[in-house]
Amino acid sequence: MLRAAVEAGADSVYCGLRDETNARNFPGLNFDRAELIEATRWAHGRGAKVLVAINTFARAGQTDLWKRSVDTAVAAAADAIIAADLGVLAYAHEAHPRARLHLSVQAAANSSDAIRFYAEAYGVKRVVLPRVLSAPEIAALIKETPVEIEAFVFGGLCVMAEGRCALSSYATGRSPNLSGVCSPPEAVTFDRSPEALTTRLGGLAIDRLGPGDSAGYPTLCKGRFDAFGQTDYLFEEPVSLNAMGLLAALRTAGVRAVKVEGRQRGKAYVARVAAAFRAAIDALDRGDDTTRFERQLTDLAEGGRETAGAYRKTWR
Repeated sequence: MLRAAVEAGADSVYCGLRDETNARNFPGLNFDRAELIEATRWAHGRGAKVLVAINTFARAGQTDLWKRSVDTAVAAAADAIIAADLGVLAYAHEAHPRARLHLSVQAAANSSDAIRFYAEAYGVKRVVLPRVLSAPEIAALIKETPVEIEAFVFGGLCVMAEGRCALSSYATGRSPNLSGVCSPPEAVTFDRSPEALTTRLGGLAIDRLGPGDSAGYPTLCKGRFDAFGQTDYLFEEPVSLNAMGLLAALRTAGVRAVKVEGRQRGKAYVARVAAAFRAAIDALDRGDDTTRFERQLTDLAEGGRETAGAYRKTWR
């Protein structure tokens, strides 16, 4: 997947180690120490960077695991460490003062004061913004911010306070901020009958769809429930983020990098999405019209539906 992204035109690839220090801790994914060293060497040989996500929150009494992951990333010559936990940031800054630190979206830093704190306390060079800000809000934030800003543009849409969500743990015993897992696959089931398709998480029914309806991956925050006298999605429909049409606005706002969610996907998906954004950004560089790219990836959207999310501020 890393190679597919670079060969399709990605400037940087973010990845994680094979443990719960990263927020995509699923069997069969991620890198051990030797693989990370090899992958970083390969990417550097092709002019691409490797950013290592150590972006979960360290467990009390077990912080050595997170410290070892930082040491491993530095030893592998990773171009940056993406972290959210204050203790992890402090360790990386003190033990490896030359290491470049990026603030993970899991830290949910969405104000200039918060960003300035991370920059001054830990030397953070780049902040990945939570997916709850509109394009004008990002532009205003960047004017007050001393570091680089990175924004998500494609993939899963988390509508909770990033890195602080415990909903999954109520149904499955595992949550993103501690275990690195939201809605683990072993807890997901789909019950099909002639009348409906019921999606369940940890045995709890969270949506029921009619024949022919598309089913997105079931998470509690995207479940449909009876509330206030009606049945509806309480936060957001199970759709994917696609901000391809906002690349020009994000560039004008001062965003330095756009982030595509590619982990937990296949090589073909990664290659196709990376190539599409590479082509759109190159067209933007040339001053060409980029509208032809906006619907190229719709069929990859979760449930076959996509949204610009809070970038267009249709929900808060």
